[in-house]
Amino acid sequence: NEGNEYFREKDYKKAVVAYTEALKKKCEDTELNAVLHTNRGAAQFYLGNYRSALGDAIQAKKLKPTHLKAIIRGALCHMELKNFSEAIAWCEEGLRIDSKEKKLVEMRAKADKFKLEGGPFWRSERISPPLGQGRAVVGIDLLCERNIKLVLEPSNEEEEISDGLAELSIDGFHSDNATGAKVHLDADGNLHWPVLFLYPEHEQTDFIAAFHENSRFIDHLMVMFAELPPWDLEQKYLPSNIELYFEDEERAEMYKLNPEHTLLQVLQHQRYFVKAGTPRVLAFVKRSAFSEKYFSGKKVRRL
Repeated sequence: NEGNEYFREKDYKKAVVAYTEALKKKCEDTELNAVLHTNRGAAQFYLGNYRSALGDAIQAKKLKPTHLKAIIRGALCHMELKNFSEAIAWCEEGLRIDSKEKKLVEMRAKADKFKLEGGPFWRSERISPPLGQGRAVVGIDLLCERNIKLVLEPSNEEEEISDGLAELSIDGFHSDNATGAKVHLDADGNLHWPVLFLYPEHEQTDFIAAFHENSRFIDHLMVMFAELPPWDLEQKYLPSNIELYFEDEERAEMYKLNPEHTLLQVLQHQRYFVKAGTPRVLAFVKRSAFSEKYFSGKKVRRL
């Protein structure tokens, strides 16, 4: 009930936490657990966390194979992730349950079209100012006002690490990546960024598709690690046990972030450069053997 209330208020982060707490109760009601996973997946979806949302849709479908809402959510996630073949499969599964479900019929047609075309072409779009302030196009000036610095062409190494997650197009300004996420300006004049988290110890990544520039890193960590990830076999990645860094490659220095800082505060740092349109941070476990070895011989500064 608490999660549903937060969801109605569009406080999706708190909704995720509430649904997670409900799931931790390990209720034996399969129907309820399917609903909890579906609801948490919906909240994650609206936060732009499409992979987490898909994980919840999969769990909900395992618990209740005919749960149409979970199937629709899973198909939507695959669409956002550009997994068009998987989206088609999920749509077909849902249409076997209800052949007239409008959302699935439309999504199936769209997925067929994108698959045939090899996916939508990277678009050149412009960020417009908040509604009610005219339609003048804003571009790089928007970032200059915020003291945010860009690197337009990533190195080959970064392209390998990000696995093609982001491409930058300057016509106005946006980043567009494999999930379809892009930096965008909301009606209140705030930017929402796609942000990549790298976990060097486990060669894993997390991708947040819409990180509000005034959100704190700790807020996202609380949501991302409300449940331990399957690759964290030692159960070390707790929000209070994670340290975040960014690398200044030009000076071969690492900067340790304060998790209480907002994304904008980090992006405005004089040595932070946004590469390929997607901010990225590295995450380590405090005082772990891996982090001590990783930082051995490196100069580390604090923000």
